Order: sequence, then C-alpha cells, then structure tokens
Amino acid sequence: MNRPFAYGDKVLLLDNKQRRYLITLAEGAEFHSHTGLWAHEGLVGQAEGAVMRSTKGTPYTALRPTLEDFVVEMPRGAQVIYPKDLAPICMLADIGPGVRVLESGVGSGALSMTMLRWGAEIVGYELREDFANRARNNVRSFLGEEALDNYRVELRDCYAGIDERDLDRVVLD
Repeated sequence: MNRPFAYGDKVLLLDNKQRRYLITLAEGAEFHSHTGLWAHEGLVGQAEGAVMRSTKGTPYTALRPTLEDFVVEMPRGAQVIYPKDLAPICMLADIGPGVRVLESGVGSGALSMTMLRWGAEIVGYELREDFANRARNNVRSFLGEEALDNYRVELRDCYAGIDERDLDRVVLD
C-alpha cells in the first residue's frame, strides 16, 4: 500500500511519547489534542510515515493502521479479544480461506475481522443489536464494504438452535 493518504483513509498517529490516535481523514476536519491541532488536508497526498506538526510544534507520525492497531483502538461496545489471543484462536480452529464459521457472540468484531482477514466466511449470532451493529460497522470500517459479502450477523441465541448447514467450524464466545 504505497498510495498516498486520501480522504476516508484510516490513519494511526503516533506522537513522540508513542501515544496512539486512530483517525479517519475527512474534508474540513482537524486533529485536536492537548498539543495543538492540524488540518487533515495537510496529510492528504502524503506518503505513509509522513510527520505532521501540531500548531504547538509537536510531531505526529502518520501510519496506516494494521489489523492489530485497529483492534486495539477501534470503537467497541463489548470487551474485545486482544491480538495476542486472536492468532492462537485462529490457528487452533484452523481458520483459512473458504472455511465456513459460525461465530456465536460477535461483540465488537475483533475475532470476526481476524477470521475474515484469514479468508473465512462467517455467520455470526449475537444477542444484542447494538453489538451486532458495532461489529458490522467495525468490519466495514477496517476491511471495507466488500468484506460484508462474507459476513452475516443475525440477532439470535445459538442455544436456541443453529440453522446453518455445511459449517466447518463453530467459535463460541
């Protein structure tokens, strides 16, 4: 991904104390912190690694967030599974391209995004509509609209029965 930053891109900002800020570049928007501000338009067209300086001179390095960065910084409603546990879960469940997974309890979508990134097709069962919406929004926000082609979340309890057939894995949270 060597393309320059554009409006709509997610950007991870690191200050000189390694504090992390996740933003989405938007026309007319500004990044504000206790060290001043700068306009998003100044980052548009710049390459990853560009350094922006706030109005008080504080440098911020702009990077494209990794999946790990996004999971740690993303909006959440439910407690998330952290990156140190996501990879072992996917390894132990042998998640890979084309594997059909039922995920019960999608929460904020951290495990969903990881399994989607690994190529899985997911049907999620979630009890709470706010969590289901948050998970869908996080998937869309980080992986893009096309990721939703392999991700369906239903408001239901897996203990009431599983209608899906031809599943390869079931992940319970």
